[in-house]
Amino acid sequence: MSRKRTRALRAATALAAVMLLGAPALADTLRVYPVPPALLYSAHNDDFTVRVRTPGGEWRDLYEYRVQVDTDTKQNASMVYFDFDGTVELEVLKNNGRFDQVSVAPLSSKIQLQRRGSVVRMTLTRPERFSLQFDDDRLRNLHIIAGAPPAPRPTGDDVVYFGPGVHVPPQGLDYFPVKSGQRVYLEGGAVLRGAFDLTGLTDVKISGRGLLWDPGRAIDLETASDIEVADLILVNSDRKDAARVMNIRNSKNVSVHDVTGFTSGKWSDGINISTSQHVKVRDGYLRVSDDAVVVYAVADCPICRQKAARTGIPDPNPPGDTVDIDVRNMRLWVDVAHALYVGHFGDNADPRTIRDVTFDNIDVANLDEDDPDWEGVMAIYSGDSTLIRDVTFSDIRVDRIEEGKLINIVAGNNPRYNTAPGRGIDGVTLRNITFTGEGLPGPSIIRGLSAGTAVRNLTIETLRIGGKAVKAAADGDIAVSGNVEGLKVR
Repeated sequence: MSRKRTRALRAATALAAVMLLGAPALADTLRVYPVPPALLYSAHNDDFTVRVRTPGGEWRDLYEYRVQVDTDTKQNASMVYFDFDGTVELEVLKNNGRFDQVSVAPLSSKIQLQRRGSVVRMTLTRPERFSLQFDDDRLRNLHIIAGAPPAPRPTGDDVVYFGPGVHVPPQGLDYFPVKSGQRVYLEGGAVLRGAFDLTGLTDVKISGRGLLWDPGRAIDLETASDIEVADLILVNSDRKDAARVMNIRNSKNVSVHDVTGFTSGKWSDGINISTSQHVKVRDGYLRVSDDAVVVYAVADCPICRQKAARTGIPDPNPPGDTVDIDVRNMRLWVDVAHALYVGHFGDNADPRTIRDVTFDNIDVANLDEDDPDWEGVMAIYSGDSTLIRDVTFSDIRVDRIEEGKLINIVAGNNPRYNTAPGRGIDGVTLRNITFTGEGLPGPSIIRGLSAGTAVRNLTIETLRIGGKAVKAAADGDIAVSGNVEGLKVR
């Protein structure tokens, strides 16, 4: 037999073995990242000691970052992060005081906890972003960000690289300059004390397992296009108001995935999307002190207004409708306001439409809001001449509503925030919604103001509260009033 035929036979035999027995399992791998010496003491929280290893391997200590949560109380929770493939084991020691029980949030996480005295141990076989509560302490809990290893550092002349260590913006700026076409990569262990302003840019990617540490408005998109933001961890305090994870305004073709964000300041949303088109948000974890993911139709473009005031020339590319917004595979913890919100603000001089919005496969671990105008895990409000069409909430799991509402869908005119009524809401589907019933939620609301500002064609399909199927609005503690047409509950 020739050597060529021999090699071919061996290759065929090996392929057959793989097909019969399955491909060999990938080796367990673990990546932990250094904390910059400048943060070693100033950013640490000593509430927990956490370590991780591959099975049978050497234990690796993790740095327990202090993350401020809940603008009402401004408490210090904890966060650790690492990346892995395969299987890893974690151990967590609660350092200050005894505890009787420990729980995992969100509840959809199936992590099994084992307790040995004061140490809690668990095994992970896939990436997870979750938290541990000791004796149900939701303000000083431990957030564990266990990710898949991010894509490696890109190559090329347009790469901007931040290695491990602390980085600050150029003198006189609070943001890091970026140009169109650039690839910005934050290595694990890189900590940036500043933000990114992508105003007017196109074809930009920001990625890597680095941290943006107390940047204020962390990532701003205004009149930007073809933008991707991936893998980052963003931690904000209450140092600045409106210190959001991301603003996406007047932009198009935006992809956000595997981003983790914490906020605790006033009006500090998670991801705020407005007058934008074709936006995808995937696989994120947000703990925020205002709306977690919000979809608006208000321009809010001070740069445009300033330019017009100076030159007398209106914006040649005025903000348009908000269209094709897709948000899925998220885990949310909302200390203030809504989890998922559409509408409310608009521009009466330039009426707009919000349409084709999808929220799918989302966990809400906790929600708290004591202002009735801002209550709602799933909320839609049509005001300021805005028309809202074709919104879907599907596979939404709600663990606890401390205070607030499960559903809040209103077409109206709120004198606190609107100068004119909206043009109504038409075409809403809530499908496969599950709420444990835990907490003290208020009644849900579906309400239309008038024939011109009505809620139309709303379908609630497979809603379960406290384990019971809801087949009528009253059974789900849903108050329906005013101009509501074509409501179906089944």
